Amino acid sequence: MLWDPGIMTIREDFEKREEAFISPYGVQALQSMGRLRPEQPCPVRTVFQQDRDRIVFSNAFRRLKYKTQVFLSPLGDHYRTRLTHTLEVAEVARTISRALRLNEDLTEAVALGHDLGHTPFGHSGESGLKEIFSRDFNHSDQSLRVVDVLERNGAGLNLTHEVRDGILKHSKGFGDIIPADPGEMASTVEGRIVRFADIIAYLNHDLDDAVRSGVISESRIPETCVKVLGRTHALRATTMIRDLIYSSRMPDGTLELGFSDGVFSAMSVLRQFLYENVYRSKKVHAEFIKAKKIITETYTHFFKNPDQLKEQMKGMEMSEAYFNGWPVERIICDYIASMTDRYVLNLYNQLFVPTPLV
Repeated sequence: MLWDPGIMTIREDFEKREEAFISPYGVQALQSMGRLRPEQPCPVRTVFQQDRDRIVFSNAFRRLKYKTQVFLSPLGDHYRTRLTHTLEVAEVARTISRALRLNEDLTEAVALGHDLGHTPFGHSGESGLKEIFSRDFNHSDQSLRVVDVLERNGAGLNLTHEVRDGILKHSKGFGDIIPADPGEMASTVEGRIVRFADIIAYLNHDLDDAVRSGVISESRIPETCVKVLGRTHALRATTMIRDLIYSSRMPDGTLELGFSDGVFSAMSVLRQFLYENVYRSKKVHAEFIKAKKIITETYTHFFKNPDQLKEQMKGMEMSEAYFNGWPVERIICDYIASMTDRYVLNLYNQLFVPTPLV
């Protein structure tokens, strides 16, 4: 017999081992603040391992494979999607977390869940919902709403406080990489690592995809970025990851994540370069405007025809309580934010493009 359940469960044994290998700056599973609704513990997995699995098996996670990262509905097989971005963030975050002897399961759960609420067409879809639904709409809040409300037919995934907090506070938007307000950062070091892993991942893969697409050429990458970070995707990612690991310090008994001045400066230059030459380039911005138009017109259609919502949302299998408990504007927003690029394009054609008679 491999295991004697009369002595200790597998989960309890793992929790005990966490005491030995997780540093004082990490969060042990037994230290979790718990879930929104108490549950019986799993005999095999810790609470953070359960959270990771619930996210991976969710509908929202599967939909990420057909959601835009930067380039809308790319036909090339090697362009990143929101799913591959999420996996790259998780890999970077796990590497950093393991090196700093933190809770890898908690880090991975936050990373895998951080973009569940992203709209179709990436930030153009988010901008459209900001414009027509609420100026306060953002994908971080929507990601938390996915795991709290929308998954499991309106019951939510009932994740732990630490994972929910990390999902909510992962995003920097167009703001500072390291915010001046500590309240904008996750309460756990593991959650903060995901914020850093997110920018490490997208700076590297968005640059990679931009060169592949021809939006920019490698010769245009600022020389200071090449000199400090490296000339290839692998070198740049390795430099950033190692620098974060070795530059993080422990003043006043706390673990403070950060980069060295040289690497941080080069990353800031690269980030600004991407904003000016990729995200706001004519080629990308033209598609951004088209995508936002699709989102806003689809929203307006359902606002004017709310009776069509339930029929259209059958695939989401939401309970009656959900439809009776939320305003129609919120329901339309949830529906649109959950769509993949290809789904909303097909829906838009059904709603607005005439069907020829045969």
